[in-house]
Amino acid sequence: MTTDPSTHQLRLLLVLAEELHFGRAAKRLFISQPAFSRQIRMLEEHLGVALVERSTRRVALTPAGEALLPRVRAVVDAVEELHGTADALSHPQADRVVLGSYISALPALRILFDRVCGHLPGPGIEWRDVDNVEQVSALVEGKVDAVVCYGPMPDGIHTLQLGTEARYVCLPDTHPLADRDSLTLAELADLPVIGYSPDVDAQWRAFWAADPRPDGTSVRYSRHTATTLESAVSAVSLGHGIRFLSEGCLDLMPRPGIRYLAVTDLAPCTAVLAWSAERPRSPALSSFQMLLRDYADTINRRWNML
Repeated sequence: MTTDPSTHQLRLLLVLAEELHFGRAAKRLFISQPAFSRQIRMLEEHLGVALVERSTRRVALTPAGEALLPRVRAVVDAVEELHGTADALSHPQADRVVLGSYISALPALRILFDRVCGHLPGPGIEWRDVDNVEQVSALVEGKVDAVVCYGPMPDGIHTLQLGTEARYVCLPDTHPLADRDSLTLAELADLPVIGYSPDVDAQWRAFWAADPRPDGTSVRYSRHTATTLESAVSAVSLGHGIRFLSEGCLDLMPRPGIRYLAVTDLAPCTAVLAWSAERPRSPALSSFQMLLRDYADTINRRWNML
């Protein structure tokens, strides 16, 4: 007799679908690999269908697992939205700003904590993780007040610049180019870029894939739809393609099987605080933006020192 799966088990499946490796998925969620595997097997028992193909060499979703994945993601999103709404109703806080952040914006978060949140009077800050699709959709749908991310952002989104970073290429350490100190875009022309979700803003995707290249050539994408930094780097380590990432990722995501190399003709990226132009700003968000503007020069100086 089957029973309903837990939301926790569904979240584990989503992470496993990104990593395609039990060890990495378990490490990412700070649980043991046996416990992770046990929860996935319990999920399969609850649903009455095999979700994962396991072998000594590879992990892959079964056809049933692939078919159920969008529904699993929808259930997890719905539960998170339910909790968020309930929290907002039970703990109304006019002096709180809800900020979303894509994990690669971590250096910007550190600056915000150090310079604004830690030493200046102002609204309370609540952080929520967003991926590179949600960093726009969460703003438009009002799930967060603002997002700390890397631009460019689409029309209808206002931004405040926080700082700039160089961009690097992430590629497998087995590739012949991996022994170089730096590369050019022309030398990377034949390598596919790890694919993005079709829901990612087109302007943002083009910037982060350097598409088209300086000679007008269109970029070739892999069949993957990596929406998080972790899933993109995992795909690179498996030899599926390359990704361009901010310099902060060098310390944030050190992993075996990959190399980060400077790209001499790749424009730098800009970290921003982004908010919807269409939604009314709360007094807390307006106050927070004012604090950031007042300290923009200091933030930029500290950013460039990282």
